[in-house]
Amino acid sequence: MPFNLRGPELLILVLIILLLFGAKRLPDVARGLGRSLRILKSETKDLHAADGDAAPASADAPGAVEAAAPPASLPPAPAADPAPAKAQAERAES
Repeated sequence: MPFNLRGPELLILVLIILLLFGAKRLPDVARGLGRSLRILKSETKDLHAADGDAAPASADAPGAVEAAAPPASLPPAPAADPAPAKAQAERAES
């Protein structure tokens, strides 16, 4: 086992984790960890496939993260209406 952990040390670790997260949140934490590991695995397969100039294998895999689309260009902001600024300048002069 890594770090030379034996029975008592593992039991203490499990108790600490239970105290930190609570029994109700542990399934959610485990589910999130599983999803993260699945995504990591698919991304590493994609990297290895890209090195071999092959098509990405995880594109059809369920739960695979889709590649981020390039940012869409935003339309230019409308020009500021000079009327409110003009009215404000006239009030400041008065």
